[in-house]
Amino acid sequence: MVLFFKSTAIDPPAVIYMGKDKHENEDLIKYAWPQDVWFHVDKLSSAHVYLRMPEGMSWEAIPEALLIDCAQLVKANSIEGNKKDNLTIIYTPGDNLKKSGDMAIGQVSFHNDKRVKRVHIPKRENPIVNRLNKTKVEREVDHEQERVERIKQENAVKRAAAAAKKKADAELVKAREAEKAARSYDNMFTEEDEDEAPQQSVQEMMDDFM
Repeated sequence: MVLFFKSTAIDPPAVIYMGKDKHENEDLIKYAWPQDVWFHVDKLSSAHVYLRMPEGMSWEAIPEALLIDCAQLVKANSIEGNKKDNLTIIYTPGDNLKKSGDMAIGQVSFHNDKRVKRVHIPKRENPIVNRLNKTKVEREVDHEQERVERIKQENAVKRAAAAAKKKADAELVKAREAEKAARSYDNMFTEEDEDEAPQQSVQEMMDDFM
């Protein structure tokens, strides 16, 4: 089972989720969306909390209020960490999580340590934790089906973007060709005017002579 929460620290609210137990955490590590952000208490056992990144938001620039919501939820779901002050919460994108066969259940490392950031939590903030817990929903998730649907949607967005770019490029080419044709048309009349100018001058010279 997966536990879902909504953070109203931003508008529209952001989705935060975590596994109900260490076995569910294994599935979340495997199926976490690449752009989701993983949170955990540093050097202590805790829940694996994920932020489903809102469209257009960078994991390196998460609004502070939303970042604190995620960190407070992690702290509240750490048996040891919940009792301590001055905790460090680490976080990183889902695609930076690394899992090898020799690791224990729930254990994880990183592909790139430079992509791991930290946030300091002085103490538990009950108003934040209570607000989040009021939004909690527990539900069964078919991770594989969700992954398939996500990839289909992402591919559809990519195809639409490619089609839009192709159309824009074609329109740009058409506009440039029209501009080129217009310049050629203008040049044609300019050349004709230049050809006519000497003929008029000759006629004027003949009139003067007569």
